[in-house]
Amino acid sequence: MRLSELSGKEIVDVKRAERLGVLGQTDLEINERTGQITTLIIPSNKWFGMRKQQSEVRVPWDHIKKIGSDMVILDLAEVEKEEE
Repeated sequence: MRLSELSGKEIVDVKRAERLGVLGQTDLEINERTGQITTLIIPSNKWFGMRKQQSEVRVPWDHIKKIGSDMVILDLAEVEKEEE
């Protein structure tokens, strides 16, 4: 699959049924030797009182469950387990 085919697809967490963003508004980590995508870096904006705080969610490529015609389904629960 080409990067251009991924652009514009919604990113959804299957366990929480939560929309995380749109590919094209996220960053990708790419292996320089192979050219393969290794990680999706999804910005996460959180509001604390009147202040907006930015962080990111890093999702390894192997945690993507399915790439459909208009969405990418992933499992963040697996990512959180690995971080613990």
